[in-house]
Amino acid sequence: MKRALGLLYGILCYLFFLGVFLRAIWFVWTMDALPEKSPLGMAFLIDAALLGLFAMQHSVMARQGFKRAWTKMVPQPLERSTYVLAASLLLLAVVEFWQPMAHTIWSVVSQPWVAIFQALFWLGWLLLLVSTFLINHYDLFGLQQVWRYWSKKEYEPPKFATPGAYRIVRHPIYLGFVVAFWSAPHMTLGHLFFAVMCTGYILLAIRFEEKDLITFHGESYRIYRSGVSMLVPWPSKKKREA
Repeated sequence: MKRALGLLYGILCYLFFLGVFLRAIWFVWTMDALPEKSPLGMAFLIDAALLGLFAMQHSVMARQGFKRAWTKMVPQPLERSTYVLAASLLLLAVVEFWQPMAHTIWSVVSQPWVAIFQALFWLGWLLLLVSTFLINHYDLFGLQQVWRYWSKKEYEPPKFATPGAYRIVRHPIYLGFVVAFWSAPHMTLGHLFFAVMCTGYILLAIRFEEKDLITFHGESYRIYRSGVSMLVPWPSKKKREA
């Protein structure tokens, strides 16, 4: 029964995440059309607090020290699903309590530029989604852990690999986010603030994440990092030096 409940918990956490994630995509797509609700100063404070809480949850719960302490209270197979649940709840809070700032920063009205911005927006999300499957979508969102727990099989973390887009940039998932966040033909102050803050957090998160990856994969990841660019798909360092 305990294993079955663990599997059900993991599935429900994933389905909740999926619903929130789709809602978040629609939020970013439509955020420049939202009317202002609060004075500018108050909107800045609320939005900064929402993004700050989301970033704090991601950074703290992803660290190995927190995981070691956290799994003394939460069963190891449920740790990732609980992380996904917490992240989804805070993402939903960002979406639902976001305070729009409607001042226009730029507005592109001529074709084909509007179509190009819109295509890049959806390509960013597509890159993100495909990249999760390249490395193991089900492990990333906790489904594999609860499935193996239910099946009474020992969990095996994904091995280091660089399939597809990972041969061009080290973090195609983050690249997908950045492309989607900045691809707006009509950019309001609120959207710009959102994009700047999220991009800044992504750059900071990569720094912490790569420390963990070096701990897990050692010299293999060091060699990979030295030869493949972080986000922008430049030619590798080795090719540039050749």
